[in-house]
Amino acid sequence: MNDDQPFLSDEDNRLRAELKTLQQEHADLEASIEALSHMPIPDQLLIARLKRKKLALRDEIVKVEDRILPDIIA
Repeated sequence: MNDDQPFLSDEDNRLRAELKTLQQEHADLEASIEALSHMPIPDQLLIARLKRKKLALRDEIVKVEDRILPDIIA
């Protein structure tokens, strides 16, 4: 057995895949917000909605990260 790679359960693999998906969606929203803000007449309402969605995604990312690496009380 290779000791360099820790054993990851199915749950860990699923969480890591979910995290990667959420991070990609977060990056996509950031790119969309950036592009919209450079428009001649930016749609401020749409930008605000995308920013709220981005913040909600960030909260989800933090929750998944906490499930992957829970706080360890020493």
